[in-house]
Amino acid sequence: MKVVFVEDAIAMIPNGATIMIGGFMGVGTPERLLDELVRQRKSELSVISNDAALPGKGIGKLVDAALVSTLTTSHIGLNPNAQKQMMAHQIAVNLVPQGTLVERIRAGGCGLGGVLTPTGVGTIVEEGKRKVEIEGKPFLLETALRSDFALIHAFLADHLGNLSYALTARNFNPVMAMAADTVIVTAENIVPVGVITPDHVVTPAPLVDYLVANG
Repeated sequence: MKVVFVEDAIAMIPNGATIMIGGFMGVGTPERLLDELVRQRKSELSVISNDAALPGKGIGKLVDAALVSTLTTSHIGLNPNAQKQMMAHQIAVNLVPQGTLVERIRAGGCGLGGVLTPTGVGTIVEEGKRKVEIEGKPFLLETALRSDFALIHAFLADHLGNLSYALTARNFNPVMAMAADTVIVTAENIVPVGVITPDHVVTPAPLVDYLVANG
């Protein structure tokens, strides 16, 4: 794990990269990294996130700046700009049920090919997907999701890269940290090794590639 400045962290991300962005309606989203993505004008990004947040907040900043080409998410209902860009075919939006989305990410992080879920059977969700029957019950095969980069926000990070999260920020950040080739982290507080007790470590240091310096 290396400590880097935010501009250097984002400079590693090329245009057209696939990026997982943690957070839940902006809670637990690495805002400093998104601001720098906008400043450096990283474009044609394929973003995997729980939601599209709001205009001017979280992932909404990337949408406002027209930097997103594909968005894989569970909903965009609170971001009218994302809706307008989808209707104008400026963004390709892949809507995935929220539980299915997090399970697909978890599968990617665990080295699995996908998950079987009954969610979406008999609806438009099943179009183009394999259906598997187990003990007489139909399931959809939903393939695993991985990304080139994961942008993660933690409440605590120590100098080795161990992470702990607060409240809703724990929903997507930990699974995304497992499912990317390169993991870049911001943290509210960077603390000495030992401050985060072993049983409070959620994302262990070996999963973290870069920690963005505070200040």
